[in-house]
Amino acid sequence: MDIEMYRAYCLSKKGVTESIPFSKLPNVLVFKVQGKIFTATDITTFSGFSIKCIPETIDALRATYMAVQNPSYFSKKHWCNVIMDNSISDNLLFKWLDTSYRLVVANLSKKIQVELKKM
Repeated sequence: MDIEMYRAYCLSKKGVTESIPFSKLPNVLVFKVQGKIFTATDITTFSGFSIKCIPETIDALRATYMAVQNPSYFSKKHWCNVIMDNSISDNLLFKWLDTSYRLVVANLSKKIQVELKKM
């Protein structure tokens, strides 16, 4: 996966926007669904990206995949950083992005969830 595939996949999801919201981190591209972050990456290197994870699975992911590490700026309880070292298939990376998106959507109001389904 390259940064263009990553970006296109994220933007293909319902209700997603992209921005560079952190003034002290001008190279960090963030993807949000209805204003809530579900993934972020450094656009200059694309050496990895952060994803929200199911808390009960994080330890197993980190133990199973060397490329899954603690995030730099997000909660270690809910987020992982995936290093782009070609050790993880694109299909699995897409699956993890899907999970991150779904976790964020699940925490949105029911009204917004219904609106997303209509898009």
